[in-house]
Amino acid sequence: MSLVFDDKKYTVETIVQEGYSLVYRAFENIPYCASPKDPELQMLSIFVPECYYSGESINGYDLTSAPIFFPNSVGGYMPGPVQRPGPDFMGFTNATFFALLHGYVVVSPGVRGRGRKNSSGKNVGIAPAHIVDLKAAVRYLKANADAVPGDVNKIISNGTSAGGAISSVLGSTGNHPDYVPYLKEIGALDADDSIFAASCYCPITNLDHADMAYEWEFNGRNDYHRIRFGAPTEEFPMGTMIPVDDTMTDSQKELSELLKVQFPAYLNSLGLMDPSGNALTLSADGNGSFKDYIAANIMASAQEELDRIAAGREGDMVFPEAYERIRHMPGNPGAEPEDVAALTIENGKVTGIDWDAFVDFRTRMKETPAFDNVALGTPENELFGTEDLQYRHFTAFGQEHDVAGGSLAEDEQVKMMNPMNYIGDPQAKKAEHFRIRHGAVDRDTSLAISEILALKLQNAGIGVELKHPWGIPHAGDYDLDSLFAWIDSICK
Repeated sequence: MSLVFDDKKYTVETIVQEGYSLVYRAFENIPYCASPKDPELQMLSIFVPECYYSGESINGYDLTSAPIFFPNSVGGYMPGPVQRPGPDFMGFTNATFFALLHGYVVVSPGVRGRGRKNSSGKNVGIAPAHIVDLKAAVRYLKANADAVPGDVNKIISNGTSAGGAISSVLGSTGNHPDYVPYLKEIGALDADDSIFAASCYCPITNLDHADMAYEWEFNGRNDYHRIRFGAPTEEFPMGTMIPVDDTMTDSQKELSELLKVQFPAYLNSLGLMDPSGNALTLSADGNGSFKDYIAANIMASAQEELDRIAAGREGDMVFPEAYERIRHMPGNPGAEPEDVAALTIENGKVTGIDWDAFVDFRTRMKETPAFDNVALGTPENELFGTEDLQYRHFTAFGQEHDVAGGSLAEDEQVKMMNPMNYIGDPQAKKAEHFRIRHGAVDRDTSLAISEILALKLQNAGIGVELKHPWGIPHAGDYDLDSLFAWIDSICK
C-alpha cells in the first residue's frame, strides 16, 4: 500500500451553505497507515480552497502557508468518520466548511472507536485506538510535507467531547514512546507526530479521576436530568429529544459520598498554581482556593455575557446562528445572567456568586458513578475493553464496588488516554498552544476537569486559553469566529 501523497488524484467541488459559496479541491480516501485494522475508517481526506491553485490568497494565506485545520468527528468515544464540508450529523453546517471559507487547508482523519469489530469479531476501537490513528494521520502529513498542501508545522487539531479529549491528548503526547508499538502495529510512517496547537471543546478527559470530580461538584443533588434521543424521523434525523428525569438509588447516593471525599487529595497532589503563583488547593470538606478560582472564572463568564448583550455583539459575530442555537437547545438550563439567582449583579457588574446555588441551577445530569459505572455499560467502560471483552473498569473504585463481574483495565491503557500523564513528561513534545472551551452549564463532566487540564498546561509554561461560555451546554464549534481569530493570532 502506497503512503505517498498523490497530488494528481482529486476532484473539484462547489457547495453552498447558509448563503456562502465554496469551491474546493478534494483529495479523498487516502490511507495513512500500511496495515490498518479498520481499512474503511483509517483514511484521511484533504480539502483545499480551489483558488489557491490559481495563485490567489485568503486572509493572507496561500497554498503553502495556510494552517492545517485538523478536526476529528469523534463523540462518545465512538468512531470518527471523515468529515466532508457541508452539514454535520445534526444537519448544521460543519466547521470544515467554514474553515475552508476562512482560508485554511482542512485535513479530516477517520479514526477507530468503540463498537468497531473486524471480520473475526474482535474489538478494534478500544483505547488507545483514537489517539494512535490521529498520530498516524499526523505522521502521514509530516512524511509527505513537501507534497501536501498547507503548512505541516501549523497543524491545529479540533474536537468536541470525547473528540475534545483526544485533541488534548494529541497535543500533549507528541512523539512519546508509549504509542510507538501501536503505531508500528498499524504500519504508521516513521515521522514526527507532534502538532502546533489543540482546540478542545468540553473535553471528556482525565477519565480515571472524572468520577470523583463529578461528585465533588454534584454531590447532594440526587435528582438527575438529561435528554435521550428517540427514533429518527425525517424532520429529526438524530431522533426526537426525550427528557429523562430520575432520582439516584440509595446505593448510588452512598457511592457519591465516597467519591466526593477522594477528590481533594487528588487535586492537592497536582500542586496547581494560579497565574499569580498562588497555590490552588481544597480542604477535606471540598472547599478552598481551587473552588474559589473556578467560581471566579464563572463570574468572568457571566460578565462577558452581560457585556456582550450590552454592546449588542450578537450582530458582530460571524456565525451567530450556531451560538444562539446551542444556547436554546431543549433541556439546556442556560439563562441570562440577570435571571440566575446564584449571581450577584450590581450596576451591570457581577460582584459575587453562590457556588452551591449555581450548581443547583445547572442540575445533575448523570447518576453515580458517572463514568466508571459499577454495573459497567458506559461509553468509557467500553473504551477500555479488550479485543474480546466489551466493557471493563478503569478505576480502582469501579473495580472495588463492581456489581457486574467486571475486570480492570491495565494501567498502561488508561494512562495513554489521559493528557495529565504527559504534560510534565520531557519525552512528550507538547503543542505550543491550547484553546479549551467548557460551557458554563455543561454537566457531562465536572467543570473542574477542564480547569485542572488548563492549569497543568499553564503551570508547565504552555500557552492555554480557557473559557466557560455563558449559557452553553455540552457542545462545540459554536464560536468559529473566535476560534479562527485565535488560530490566526498564533499562526500569523
